[in-house]
Amino acid sequence: MKKFSDYVLLYSKGIAMGAADVIPGVSGGTVAFITGIYDELLASINKVNTDALKLLFRFRLKEFWAAINGKFLLTLIAGLVTSLLSLAKLMVFLLKTYPILIWSFFFGLILISAPLVLREIKHWTWQSLLGFASGIAVAYYITVVTPTESPTHLAFIFFSGALAICAMILPGISGAFILLLIGKYQYMITALINFDIPVVLVFVSGCLVGILSFSRLLSWVLKHYHAVTIAVLAGFMVGSLNKVWPWREVLEYATNSKGEQIAVFDRSILPNRYFEVIGNDPLILQSILMMALGIFIVVLIERIATRLKMK
Repeated sequence: MKKFSDYVLLYSKGIAMGAADVIPGVSGGTVAFITGIYDELLASINKVNTDALKLLFRFRLKEFWAAINGKFLLTLIAGLVTSLLSLAKLMVFLLKTYPILIWSFFFGLILISAPLVLREIKHWTWQSLLGFASGIAVAYYITVVTPTESPTHLAFIFFSGALAICAMILPGISGAFILLLIGKYQYMITALINFDIPVVLVFVSGCLVGILSFSRLLSWVLKHYHAVTIAVLAGFMVGSLNKVWPWREVLEYATNSKGEQIAVFDRSILPNRYFEVIGNDPLILQSILMMALGIFIVVLIERIATRLKMK
């Protein structure tokens, strides 16, 4: 039986995981690993199986709660939700007010995350190299052909939740990064801020399905094809850098349902071209510093994780 203070500490760890998951390039799974709850988290998720659901459907609620380690999961989720709701508004404000600097920060986060993830591959094979190259090609292709505004129908929101949650539980892979790649990062943060209940509920439903099904599949793939899977995931990161490049030129606008002009297609451009086209200061020095800050944060987290792993 855990003490109240243990649950307070667990709640704070959930807050830290939520903070990490809001930022593309930083993984909530990494924070779970650093804080020593990763193994229990995975074990608790795997306990939500057919046997546990049978207990639920038979209204044997106390046994069901004990079977899935309910107190642990509820406390952790409460911390995650608290963090997501409190930080979402801040992220929207920063993206609107300081877009170049914030995207530069994200660029640095993802830029350094890829080689750190690749360190997991001890022996390279032609399959790993092919997986890495394929990941780069697919992710870059998505950033080029996908409109800035991806579909907003509920089926796609459900899919986004299912996909993002798989990344959130993996050390080194960010769920926010996945949402960013498929064009749903800002959309979901705005939905959280505005308490868009239908969108949030559909997204959460996708998360539940993803964590109970896709995550098991992903765990199986990682177990049997670890090097290739890691190579593909790292390739996704490298290929997606085009998506978070700070300096962009909008090529096509459209009017949304609220009558607002939104960017539909854009492309990456060099800072000097940005000044010529947009007429604004590209903030090159400040952007480099923000990229360096992103790199520093990820390296710091990685160093802490490595030291804890050695203990």
